[in-house]
Amino acid sequence: MPYRRLPNTDQARLRALRTAIQQSDKENYGDQVVSYKTMNEAKNYLGGFEKQLAQYQQMLESQVSANKRYQQIVHNARLYISHFIQVFNLSVIRGDIKKEHKLFYQLDQHIHTVPDLSTEGALINWGKCIIDGENERLRNGGLPIYNPTIAKVKVHYEVFKEYKSTQKLHQSTTNRNWEDLVNLREKGDLVILDIWNQVEANYKDEKPFTRLLKCQAYGLVYYYRKGEKELTKIDDL
Repeated sequence: MPYRRLPNTDQARLRALRTAIQQSDKENYGDQVVSYKTMNEAKNYLGGFEKQLAQYQQMLESQVSANKRYQQIVHNARLYISHFIQVFNLSVIRGDIKKEHKLFYQLDQHIHTVPDLSTEGALINWGKCIIDGENERLRNGGLPIYNPTIAKVKVHYEVFKEYKSTQKLHQSTTNRNWEDLVNLREKGDLVILDIWNQVEANYKDEKPFTRLLKCQAYGLVYYYRKGEKELTKIDDL
C-alpha cells in the first residue's frame, strides 16, 4: 500500500477539505464514513480558512502595490537630498558660501562629497540635517540655494517620511494576517488528519485496490515509494 502525505500548500488543503466534504454529503444517513462532528468542524473551518486566505492575499497585493510607489518616493527623496548637497558643495568650492557654514548641515568642512545615502536611516538623518542647516544659514543672513530649493527638498523628504510610516503599517498588518494564517494551517492539518484517519479506519478491511480508490474519493493523496508496484484491480483478486 502506498503511503499518504498531508497537504503542504494552501490550495492542497482547500482541495482536500472540499473533496472530503463533497464526498461526505453524498452519504446516506447512518452510512457516514466520517463522523458528523468532524465534518461539521471541517465545514466551519473551511469557511474561516478561505476568508483568512483571501484577506491575506488582498493585504499582500496591497503591500506589493504600495511598495512599488514607496520605492519611487525613496528614490525621489534620495535624488533631491543628494542634488542639494552637490549644489551646496559647489557653492562652497566656488567661495559663494563660507566653508564654515557647512557645520550648520553637520557636513565636514574639508570633504565635498555626498554622504552615504544608501539606507533609509541615512535619508532620514541627512534630510533633517540639510533642511535644518539651510534654515539656520538663512537665519544668519545667507542667500538661499536654488535648483533645488530647500522647500522642494522638504516636500520630497516629508512625503518620504509619511510613506515610510504607512509602509510599516502595511507590513505590520500583512505579518499579522500571515501569523493568523499559519495558526489556521496548523488547525486545518489536524482536521484533515482526523478525516483521513477515520476514512482509512472505515475501509481497512477492503481489498488493497478498492481501499485505495475509496480513500482517494475522500481526498486522501497517496505516493508510491521508489520501486513500489502500483496497485491495480488484479491485486483485489
